[in-house]
Amino acid sequence: MAIFKELPVLMPDQARDDDEARPLSPARAREIMQSKKPEWLKIRPPSGENYTQIKGMLREKKLHTVCEEAHCPNVAECWSTGTATFMLGGDTCTRACRFCAIKTARRPPPLDPNEPAEISASVATLGLHYVVLTSVDRDDMKDGGAAHFAETISRLKILDSKLIVEALVPDFQGDVDAVRTVVDSKLDVYAHNIETVRRLQYRVRDPRAGYLQSLSTLRAAKEIAIDNGHKLFTKSAVMLGLGETEQELDEAFQDLRSFGVDVLTIGQYLRPTLNHLPVEKFYTPEEFERIGKRAESFGFIYVASGPLVRSSYRAGEFFLKGVIESERNLK
Repeated sequence: MAIFKELPVLMPDQARDDDEARPLSPARAREIMQSKKPEWLKIRPPSGENYTQIKGMLREKKLHTVCEEAHCPNVAECWSTGTATFMLGGDTCTRACRFCAIKTARRPPPLDPNEPAEISASVATLGLHYVVLTSVDRDDMKDGGAAHFAETISRLKILDSKLIVEALVPDFQGDVDAVRTVVDSKLDVYAHNIETVRRLQYRVRDPRAGYLQSLSTLRAAKEIAIDNGHKLFTKSAVMLGLGETEQELDEAFQDLRSFGVDVLTIGQYLRPTLNHLPVEKFYTPEEFERIGKRAESFGFIYVASGPLVRSSYRAGEFFLKGVIESERNLK
């Protein structure tokens, strides 16, 4: 991944003639890439002592972060303040969602058995208080990598019982047993993204994903935790700019709440490459603020909404950190 001095993902609305990702002429590609980006989507180059420390440590231990693999626009902000989202299961996904920059393969390399220990050691070195774990989809594995998640979370909890752990997990193909494996590891936040509204699911996500399948795993996680007497927050995310309507967004917000989701993040879809889905609309910061307030009216505990907000955005982490720590103090 190129460091973010000039990101190809940050482009204004592009012509619909490449909607099916047909090859573009070099002249047309240059025209798109050189188009003026909206002011609010400009990103400063990453820098800072913590950023350099995290980058060096990741290279040394051969760990992956979604910050890099998914071309997250907040890498400078998060890494410079000592926050990173660790990606389990390698850097190759078994699915091919049309919005995602992570590389894909039908048979990715096997899991690294040392990864949970390496991540735990890295967290200890960095002195983090809130850790986010995510992963590629591993449909090649029977449990989708759930046990790998659980082992990593358990190690982190042994390392520091006060550590707050959020896991942004796959849908595990709807397998409730896999969901249970992750929940039983006693994580604090169970996150899974529906990504877009119901109508656009098939166009945006891999066919093996599904709107109701995703919602069902979120509800299952909450119900399993309740049955175990374990307090668990659930979290999801939606991207804007893929052709959704505001009525469809309202329906998605209502569906998420109906399935017990506590926290929602809303961000702008940014096209990773010319082979991915085009951006249908760039929403202004004011539109994000209005839509965020609209989402809040559905009863979420917290909504983070903005052009550069992502599912592991720090604003949501800080809110959850405050809520969870307050509840722990009461206990």
